[in-house]
Amino acid sequence: MKPSPKQRPDYLVVGSGFFGGVFARVMAEHGLRSLVIDRRPHLAGNCYTQSQHGIEVHQYGPHIFHTSDERVWKFVNRFAKFHHYIHRVVARYGETTYSFPINLKTLEQLWGVRTPEEAAARLQAECIPHAQPQNCEEWLLANVGRQIYETFFEGYTTKQWNRSPAELPASIVRRIPIRLADNDRYFDDRFEGIPIGGYTRLFENLLDHPLIEIETGVDYLASRKELSSIAPSLVYSGAIDEFFDYRFGALDYRSLRFVSEVIDGDYQTTAIVNYTSAAVPFTRITEHKHFAGTQSSKSVITREYPDDYAPGRTPYYPVRDPQNVARYEQYRRLSLQLPVIFGGRLGSYQYFDMHQVIAQALSKAEAELALRGQVQQRRAA
Repeated sequence: MKPSPKQRPDYLVVGSGFFGGVFARVMAEHGLRSLVIDRRPHLAGNCYTQSQHGIEVHQYGPHIFHTSDERVWKFVNRFAKFHHYIHRVVARYGETTYSFPINLKTLEQLWGVRTPEEAAARLQAECIPHAQPQNCEEWLLANVGRQIYETFFEGYTTKQWNRSPAELPASIVRRIPIRLADNDRYFDDRFEGIPIGGYTRLFENLLDHPLIEIETGVDYLASRKELSSIAPSLVYSGAIDEFFDYRFGALDYRSLRFVSEVIDGDYQTTAIVNYTSAAVPFTRITEHKHFAGTQSSKSVITREYPDDYAPGRTPYYPVRDPQNVARYEQYRRLSLQLPVIFGGRLGSYQYFDMHQVIAQALSKAEAELALRGQVQQRRAA
């Protein structure tokens, strides 16, 4: 299906997630028109939420907004108010639940230590020194020791990536905090919350502008030839390897499968419980009502199963091992030869949090506006 915009847009924006949505909004506020298309039948990409029994259900896995970037926080607050949600995770291993990420309470549950000094001494004794850890397993053993590695990370990481931690880069786990204080917040950012009314409402507000038109259910790559004449400029947030017809081979991703059910009452009293044992096939259970403290006699819970990626499935996590990074670099260099603005998690082959995608979109929009200004100056000279 070829869209029929009311007026010729300046930009065809492929993807209605945060990268495409923010880019289109910034351009609209500078008098430039965008047509935003998405192959899915809805807005918001993986952030899409849908109301069920009065509960905003995160259809593509839980999304907690967090940032220390005041500019990004002010930007999103133009389009939504936020519940003051602080993300705290419970990890379940066997029949035992633990505070997570690793903090003083976790270490007390494991070892009975009660002070930061006791915890530091025990942690140091547990660590297995490694001068230059090169993979997840080596890094974790060097920083937390074998018991914590086996309890919290070995099974979970193997399920998530379908690879042993010894085969994965250390960068995957370096972002997980380890604290010697009673601080069980998952994120240390200044700002954190869940949008009131759900992410879909946030995106509806973000894209509500006279210079933005939206068409869902439009597959750009399936109709590239027909769509190429719609606008002089293209913004693309889909998978970069797919855009180039896999010229250098397919990039590797991990996918996810979600199984949801509606129950009576409450299930786990908290939003997310991680299941770290390899014996449990799913990685976590999300109970969506607890993100916003929704009062409902019903509850929606979702079990999240890691899955192999294949065409037709949603790519969630880029597998940024050396081989895939090298392949992406070939695509990146090729992309520089085209007048196309690539961005977002798939367009950049990078695991981004939401605030990072917004910051990237703001930056690329500003660069594009500056470039247009230079062109106008040259024409006026």
